Amino acid sequence: MSEKEKSAGTLLKEKLFLQKKNGGLLLPEEEIRAAYEYCEDYKRFISFCKTEREFTDWCVPFLEEKGFRPFDPKHKYVAGDKIYLNNRHKAFVAAVVGKRPLDEGLHIAAAHIDSPRLDLKPNPVYEDTELALFKTHYYGGIKRYQWSVTPLALKGVVIRADGTSVTVSVGEEEDEPSFCVTDLLPHLAKEQMDRKLADGLKGEELNVIVGSMPFRDDEASELVKLNLLNLLFEKYGITEADFRSAELTFVPAGKARDMGFDRGLIGAYGHDDRVCAYGELTGLLAAGVPEYTAVACFADKEETGSDGPTGMNGKMLAYFAEDLGAPYGIAGRTILCASKCISADVNCAVDPTFPDVTEKNNSAYLNYGIVITKYTGSGGKYSTNDAPAEYLGEVRRLFDKEHVLWQTGELGKIDNGGGGTVAKYISRLGVDTVDVGVPLLSMHAPMEIASKIDILMMHRASEAFYRAK
Repeated sequence: MSEKEKSAGTLLKEKLFLQKKNGGLLLPEEEIRAAYEYCEDYKRFISFCKTEREFTDWCVPFLEEKGFRPFDPKHKYVAGDKIYLNNRHKAFVAAVVGKRPLDEGLHIAAAHIDSPRLDLKPNPVYEDTELALFKTHYYGGIKRYQWSVTPLALKGVVIRADGTSVTVSVGEEEDEPSFCVTDLLPHLAKEQMDRKLADGLKGEELNVIVGSMPFRDDEASELVKLNLLNLLFEKYGITEADFRSAELTFVPAGKARDMGFDRGLIGAYGHDDRVCAYGELTGLLAAGVPEYTAVACFADKEETGSDGPTGMNGKMLAYFAEDLGAPYGIAGRTILCASKCISADVNCAVDPTFPDVTEKNNSAYLNYGIVITKYTGSGGKYSTNDAPAEYLGEVRRLFDKEHVLWQTGELGKIDNGGGGTVAKYISRLGVDTVDVGVPLLSMHAPMEIASKIDILMMHRASEAFYRAK
């Protein structure tokens, strides 16, 4: 229908109403193809980087190939210099120095690189009914029942008694063993099935089977546990005592997969929040030499409160700003108070099977682009960064100008729950901050679902933000 054939009311509605449209209809075919192509590399990344340690260890060689070098706080950097800071192999900062002086601020994008999982307890190994098992302590907010009878891989690091370390990764390759939490057969689960869903599996029932064969000895006890520890000693040189100085975790095994006959979605473990971290990083690389110094910040511990030296509630970002400005005599707070940030974290998408938990006018949809979330928190915006209107207007104009597909969203209905991001920790440093991320289905499950269109838009949004003048 041409403009001349439209009624006055239709034209006025188009002018005044908020226009929402699926990216699959709105974007040209070449943009759709670009999303599919971009996500091939993303699938390889998300299939490999399942822990914060794997992410940081992947980042170092990847960025060094692109010309990045370790950050030296005594060095004066010039426009175009590329630097990185590896914080304990669990958090990371990458930056490209911009053309403008540091006292005009940084453009910071921040994501977290930890995800819900099953961590081993300090003394995890035990034998019961001639099976060897590991005791776990779940990390982050999970539905515990989702983690039973799911193939798991064991990953992490062990510091041995002599101070040497060994990296563990087993369960991903086809020729490697897998692990799982068991569950009751329905025939014998009447009492269990009468529990509330939240207690379908209790925390102390998340025990992972790791062995069944006994050590061939007629006199020793706990022969299955002995055989397991002997295998671990032969392969890794570790004893039971070494688990006390280890960080080992079970994560869902297997690679990211296309979903749906049209392949428009990706199912994978850890989209939250490495889907945003990846777009943030590729956006930094695509931005060239920026006007303002561009900083990609990747933090640990968001799923448990962002505490510790690798969490965003720590001082990593503040200290980085201080050290960056020190050779020029510029205070870190001066740099940060002039800075801008997008807190790159996911939000929930409307699920057609469970529509009642979301308020549809103020929730995100798959394929509609990235989500700008003005505030998170719960119970009346408690414990949140609430982005100011002026900064929202600035981000909105930028994304519109750069043809980034975006929408707004909340984390469900007001009284249904809520959640938080790292935004509040960055904004308390004096940095204008707003949440921008990818909408997901099945967030915090062993497999989460994201749209390829939205994943590409996270990259485009990050690039546009870093390039902004």
